[in-house]
Amino acid sequence: MKPPFRADQVGSLLRPAWLAAARGEWRAGALGAAALKEAEDRAIREAVAKQEAIGLQSITDGEFRRDWWHLDFLAQLDGVTTTDNPGPKFGAAGEQPPIPTVTGKVGCARPIMVEHFAFLESATRRTAKMTIPSPSMLHLRGGRASISRAAYPDLAEFWRDVAAAYRKAIAHFAAAGCSYLQLDDVAFAYLCDPKIRANCVKNGDDPAALPRTYAETINRALENRPTGMTVTMHTCRGNFRSAWVAEGGYEPVAEAMFSTDVDGFFMEFDSARAGGFEPLRLLPAGKKVALGLVTTKSGELESKDLLRRRIDEAARYVPLERLCLSPQCGFASTHHGNALSEDDQWRKLALVVEVANEIWR
Repeated sequence: MKPPFRADQVGSLLRPAWLAAARGEWRAGALGAAALKEAEDRAIREAVAKQEAIGLQSITDGEFRRDWWHLDFLAQLDGVTTTDNPGPKFGAAGEQPPIPTVTGKVGCARPIMVEHFAFLESATRRTAKMTIPSPSMLHLRGGRASISRAAYPDLAEFWRDVAAAYRKAIAHFAAAGCSYLQLDDVAFAYLCDPKIRANCVKNGDDPAALPRTYAETINRALENRPTGMTVTMHTCRGNFRSAWVAEGGYEPVAEAMFSTDVDGFFMEFDSARAGGFEPLRLLPAGKKVALGLVTTKSGELESKDLLRRRIDEAARYVPLERLCLSPQCGFASTHHGNALSEDDQWRKLALVVEVANEIWR
């Protein structure tokens, strides 16, 4: 079966305490880069073994080599740096994720994170899944205000360069043998929230036009990808220390989002913030949806009966054979992790596999 699999996952995993300590020592200059890599390699091998034992077919590296799900990739593109976030904040107090800022021409002069994929593939006998941020993540949080007018007086040129940079990055993954790539994207779900749309206007953008702009850029980024590479998109309403930013159902953006040339969508449906399943009626033929029904924001384990009922509800809009099951997001989109234990995390992933096996046996 091609991805997404009946039981799948978004990507990030809680960092073991000893790995977090090693990264802290590295930041403080008390641990060398080679020693840090050795610790990361060990942690990834252990996480891979646990994923395989649970029965997952898609295997990730937990994003253990990153601090942030998106910035570690985006900051390696030419012309991109990071700044403090002036826009809507996560509910969690204290540190807030920075935002990418475009200070020059965007490009991809060298492979980014390809060595991460290569190690993961060498560590698993199953399908190695690579996750990278969607092209829209270079724009959403800061908008026009975060893109240099000297470099890009015309935003159309900016979007052309972004798409071209992503085509190169994706080609590098393809050359390394990557067959399962996921674009992580909060933009579409964020744009369902009036306060996010108001912030877009403040930043100098038209929120009504952005979903189509993002979709068109993603499609240009995916041009010429190998026929053997499956690409999916994950979208949610924020995931930082179990906090979230946006709310609202997918209806305002579903048509544009579903026009992206991906093979499947990982969609958040774990709470009332995500609205109902009605927008799934717009899913094009041949595409699949992984229903994100298992929350990663708390350790409380969902009941199998609840998950079955929710899947039955979704099947009123999309045939069951085109549905899959997954957690609603990763368990640690940033190095801080969410408010649950590693045991909670593995129980939730095991639950996803068990329910999927029972429903799609």
